[in-house]
Amino acid sequence: MSFLTILVLISTFSFLFFGFSCFFVERIRKEFIRYKLSQYLKLVGTLQVTGALGLVTGYFFNPVLSFFSAIGLSLLMLLGFGVRLRVKDSFLQSLPSFSYAVLNGYIAIAIYFTL
Repeated sequence: MSFLTILVLISTFSFLFFGFSCFFVERIRKEFIRYKLSQYLKLVGTLQVTGALGLVTGYFFNPVLSFFSAIGLSLLMLLGFGVRLRVKDSFLQSLPSFSYAVLNGYIAIAIYFTL
């Protein structure tokens, strides 16, 4: 299994977990209330699940889909990082969103060079 495949699977499972958490986990709902973005909770969850499914499906069957999914997830996480900065969360609280933005940016670049 290649390094890129492992990264795609890590990102996919993470976004599936957090995307579905937006629909079922009370703690996540409270976080979105704290961000003053509760009206976007289901949209974010849907985008995370859709992006994860596009990433893994595209990786194995259609690299262009995977490329655009990785870009979308990276942008979503950059926006999440911006929200964390806006609400003045600590560096450690903000680090996961930034890390996933970088991870998916790397995946997008790596896939681009395999097209």
